[in-house]
Amino acid sequence: MTNPPSDQPVSDFIRHHFRHFNAAALVDAAAGYSAHIDTGGKMMVCLAGAMSTAELGLSLAEMIRQDKIHLISCTGANLEEDVFNLVAHDHYERVPHYRQLSPEDEQALLERHMNRVTDTCIPEAEAMRRMESAMLEVWTKADSSGERYFPHEFFYQVLLSGKYEEYYQIDPRNSWMLAAAERNLPIVVPGWEDSTLGNMYAAAVIRGDVKNVHTVRTGIEYMTWLADFYTQTTSQQTLGMFQIGGGIAGDFPICVVPMLHQDLERTNVPLWGYFCQISDSTTSYGSYSGAVPNEKITWGKLGADTPRYIIESDATIVAPLIFASILGW
Repeated sequence: MTNPPSDQPVSDFIRHHFRHFNAAALVDAAAGYSAHIDTGGKMMVCLAGAMSTAELGLSLAEMIRQDKIHLISCTGANLEEDVFNLVAHDHYERVPHYRQLSPEDEQALLERHMNRVTDTCIPEAEAMRRMESAMLEVWTKADSSGERYFPHEFFYQVLLSGKYEEYYQIDPRNSWMLAAAERNLPIVVPGWEDSTLGNMYAAAVIRGDVKNVHTVRTGIEYMTWLADFYTQTTSQQTLGMFQIGGGIAGDFPICVVPMLHQDLERTNVPLWGYFCQISDSTTSYGSYSGAVPNEKITWGKLGADTPRYIIESDATIVAPLIFASILGW
């Protein structure tokens, strides 16, 4: 006798088969995430690596639309690469045999203006230069009127203008940046200067297209904004942190709590209410990305009773499964 078809096939599969080790940690982390949201908590998701080029928007966008995410911290690369994919997807090329590429093969890709991210090549002209043109419009307009915005706010202006809809090459519902723009979701982008469009902005300043280098607001301003957001949000409910990968996307925002406590002496502000990290970074001497969550207790970021999880696996596989579980797919 066969079981009737499930309306949650992915979730049911995970709960039935993922019983031990990293698989069990995945199930526990997803359940903890859902419990945190269901009891009124808010959640920040941190995006490191190249998750946008991995097309995480296929599940992340729906997480945003269903109010499962209330703040995103991401690298400049993840901010822009979701939009690159939105407007130039048909021009991307997969290189499944990338491990066998010779230096000469890599040079040939460069000469074709195909920038490789593991097994995927981003087309410079259709993706990067198209967005450079769009961003120059909003940068120079703000610059000439003396206005200043954060990097993600400039992206929102471009996306919400509708001027670039004719270039969309994927279902817009699969763009997490478009979903975020439509909800005006808060985003923190530490180190935005370390991105393709950050480099293009620096070039615009050098050329004189943008007169005031501060037209794009900075990382310190992101931190001061985050301090206010965290203080106000946690006065009503706790804020959790779901970290995909390591590096600045997670390191930057998690530090807001010890800053509030130790530097501003706001000792009544609660610690992070949930923590999960998906990482394949090895725990070793000085590897902050590989540090287990317990170490964060000693830095005043997490408490001894904070629900905390670490899944040592490939985030491109794990994150969509967790999101599917949370969404009830």
